[in-house]
Amino acid sequence: MKKQFLSLLLVLLCAFQSYSQDTLKEVKVTGYKNALQKSYKITTNTTTVTSKELLKAACCNLAESFETNPSIDVSFSDALTGTKQIKMLGLTSPYLMISEENIPSVRGASQAYGLSFTPGTWVESIQITKGAGSVVNGYESISGQINTELIKPIKNIPFFLNAYGSTDSRFELNTHFNSEISGKWMTSLFIHGNTRFAKNDMNDDGFLDNPLAKQINVLNRWQYTDATKGWVSFINFKYMKDEKQTGEIDFDPNKDKGQTNFWGSEINTERIDVSAKLGYVFPNIPYQSFGFQNAFNSHNQESYFGLNLYDIKQKSYYSNLIFNSIINNTMNKFVTGLNFTFDQYQEFVKMKDYSRIDNSVGAFFEYTYDNTSNFSLIAGGRIDNHNRLGFFITPRLHVRYNPWEKGVLRASVGRGKRSANIFAENQALFASSRIFDVMDTNGKLYGLNPEIAWNYGMSFSQGFLLFSKKADVGVDFYRTDFDNQVVVDLFYSPQHVNFYNLRGKSFATSFQLDFNIELIKHLDLRTAYKYYDIQTDYNTSRFEKPLQAKHRLFANLAFETNINEKGNQWKFDFTYNWMGAQLLPNTLTNPTIDRLPEYSPSYSLINTQITKVFSSVFEVYVGGENIGNYKQEKAILGSNNPFGTTFDASIVYAPIFGKMYYAGLRFKIK
Repeated sequence: MKKQFLSLLLVLLCAFQSYSQDTLKEVKVTGYKNALQKSYKITTNTTTVTSKELLKAACCNLAESFETNPSIDVSFSDALTGTKQIKMLGLTSPYLMISEENIPSVRGASQAYGLSFTPGTWVESIQITKGAGSVVNGYESISGQINTELIKPIKNIPFFLNAYGSTDSRFELNTHFNSEISGKWMTSLFIHGNTRFAKNDMNDDGFLDNPLAKQINVLNRWQYTDATKGWVSFINFKYMKDEKQTGEIDFDPNKDKGQTNFWGSEINTERIDVSAKLGYVFPNIPYQSFGFQNAFNSHNQESYFGLNLYDIKQKSYYSNLIFNSIINNTMNKFVTGLNFTFDQYQEFVKMKDYSRIDNSVGAFFEYTYDNTSNFSLIAGGRIDNHNRLGFFITPRLHVRYNPWEKGVLRASVGRGKRSANIFAENQALFASSRIFDVMDTNGKLYGLNPEIAWNYGMSFSQGFLLFSKKADVGVDFYRTDFDNQVVVDLFYSPQHVNFYNLRGKSFATSFQLDFNIELIKHLDLRTAYKYYDIQTDYNTSRFEKPLQAKHRLFANLAFETNINEKGNQWKFDFTYNWMGAQLLPNTLTNPTIDRLPEYSPSYSLINTQITKVFSSVFEVYVGGENIGNYKQEKAILGSNNPFGTTFDASIVYAPIFGKMYYAGLRFKIK
């Protein structure tokens, strides 16, 4: 691996040497802006992750775009697939509304791996909103919303190239092409490919630490703009094919699939997305507009985990009609509209058919008051009729108050309701010998009832000068109370996972304290402490949420030099994460060799990246993740007998691979 990494560095240096200084474009000097942006004037508790922030790490895909962000917790979902999962306010991604340009994207069949289907270089910015989101985007959001904005054709450059390679044998290539077809039409073509072809077993347990993988991902965007008449439209066509193979080192799918010679798994996904957005601003009434969003996707996953077969196909259609205007004056605004969602599932779990059709139609109204000074509120509600969830109302409220300069107090409360796709959302458990038991039978989805929760919270932020340096401090407190939750019980027995409706209480309380300061010019320090109290009444007793640290510390140090007259610049980034002890699922009845302690040890992770900008069109970067080389001691239980009753690769609280180094380059034609 070291030889491969050194070879990659040599290629980067040779590429730079062959790049003539005569081809360098003019240097554009821009003002210094924060990579994470928060406003004191918007009503919701929203952080915008800019493209500058995304360049601080490799950010190969959307799941890896939050490593330098204290609001999002990132961890591995299991010891085999290399999949990273995210949490916000202590709750996993199914409780988030994850959207792409305000169209729901990661949901249903794509919950487990969907974040890895959006390459990082395609992303222009990410908006992270804590608390209940807007009713305009649906009723499913409970703990917050993550919206991704892709690079627009009108803002894109003619050509962009990103090449990446790492010591865990992962290699990526991204190319962007952009062209102006006419004065009103522009188009972009994004092509992404990644592969991992070498087998790595750094902990010597006989299993791959990362899957063998390959992915091809193509997006074609079209943008139409007629500013004089007020029309704008976006049309997207996307195709993605992703293949993963994991399991024992000696597993050969051509020989061993469906057999007990060696344990192995393949996860093959093919996905097609087509979306169109049409917007119109009335030329003589600029505060009045309407938008029409439509999206269709076909998601097909064929997979097996040892002898556990899991296939799921989902065809979805989403439509949203939105009208914006004012009441008397621009301090009183409203948005209203109708939306429709259709989902057809063909789901087979160990050959059992769970196919179904879900559809819903809803209407929403959201009122915004802003006195343009120190107070604003957003009050919204929607009514929906769902063939499984029935008829229901979703209220939400956000309030902002600025008591003084650079101080902002926010509060929010809202209700969310969703169907739990218990198998798609818990695919990591297929990589075990656990027996799946659904304990209830009267509900309309797998025999279970819909999940219903209320989220409410407050936040306060204050900007100030400390020793003449810009600084700010922030405090967030949020709580989620479940009226009903689908309980995933890993405490009953290490040989079972039970699913049942909540009988009692379930809540998630989160507290976050931030402190940020510009230590010297262009040297920024971000720090955060997070505390979680997440508890659920299980059939046997009340327990903390497993695999969730109560205490976490975060620090990020970023420095960049001034851009000189030749366009040269250095950028340095350092990120530190400390995770406290995590309650582990019950393994007491396993043999001694396959038992885990009640709690995991605490540990630290260190990531770093150095970027050398040679000009406005060419730069190289090198970095490392987990450079302290911390690894989970026993990642796979029963690895010596993977078809036995104690095999379990789902209890992961720390990295498996250990330290990883990478290098890459970015090249542009402007």
